[in-house]
Amino acid sequence: MAVLVVAEHDNKELKPSTLNTVTAASEIGESVTVVVIGAQCREVADAAARVAGVRQVLVCDDARYEHQLAEDGAVLIASIADDFSHILAPASTFGKNLLPRVGALLDVSPISDVVRVQSQDTFVRPVYAGNVMATVQSGDEKKVVTVRPTAFAAADADGGAATVSELAPADDTGGISRFVSQELTKSERPELTGARVVVSGGRGVGSAENFQLIDRLADRLGAAVGASRAAVDAGYVPNDYQVGQTGKVVAPELYIAVGISGAIQHLAGMKDSKVIVAINKDEEAPIFQVADYGLVANLFDVLPKLIDALD
Repeated sequence: MAVLVVAEHDNKELKPSTLNTVTAASEIGESVTVVVIGAQCREVADAAARVAGVRQVLVCDDARYEHQLAEDGAVLIASIADDFSHILAPASTFGKNLLPRVGALLDVSPISDVVRVQSQDTFVRPVYAGNVMATVQSGDEKKVVTVRPTAFAAADADGGAATVSELAPADDTGGISRFVSQELTKSERPELTGARVVVSGGRGVGSAENFQLIDRLADRLGAAVGASRAAVDAGYVPNDYQVGQTGKVVAPELYIAVGISGAIQHLAGMKDSKVIVAINKDEEAPIFQVADYGLVANLFDVLPKLIDALD
């Protein structure tokens, strides 16, 4: 089986989620190809070629793909799909945006958020916010799959020696979409989905000003900052901080939930964390059902003391 992995990157660096997706691809077939689509992205292609388990890298380096619009990328991927039985991408915003379009062009049904590979045509994915695991068997000739990165170990970033081949741009899509602008949250903290430690705040934090307590604790721990949907909807933090079913899925070594009640949608995004610590003044909060350590207390009393202790 020839498996194609669509690399997630920023034209400079290969995103860690791609390494997890390569691992999933290796469980499907031994011939794993990575496609890198972007502009001035040769460094990314070289990095992909060094990933263990990758046999070939295809790189399409063209100004048209600078912003990696899903409509353009999907047409390119569909144009080379005949050579592959499976097409995989991370189940991130990138992959969730791209692969449904690929599925539509190929007239197949994508399988999303796969957490386990049972065979070349059978996969396990969560439903009902992760409370049920569904086993899905696909009869499509080509399998289009997004992979939950936290469910698979990362492939070694070094040790491979894949060949790198140039890929010509696909036909122009006729401008059905165009890049206008983007606003990126810049931070010196670790990326949320790849951080070893995550500190998240919820509605109980109370305001954007109070969220500075979460920031201070995260800085002491070298952690990434997350938030519940309630905190994002209230305007405490940007939406790219959101952890949960409609946000980012994380599985750090340590997850600290502060002022988060533990709605099922939030738990879907963090319950695979190795150690979960919950701080909430409501002893009946659902978050305590999944927490390894729980502290029933007022966060405004506890956090300043914890921060001082870490100084």
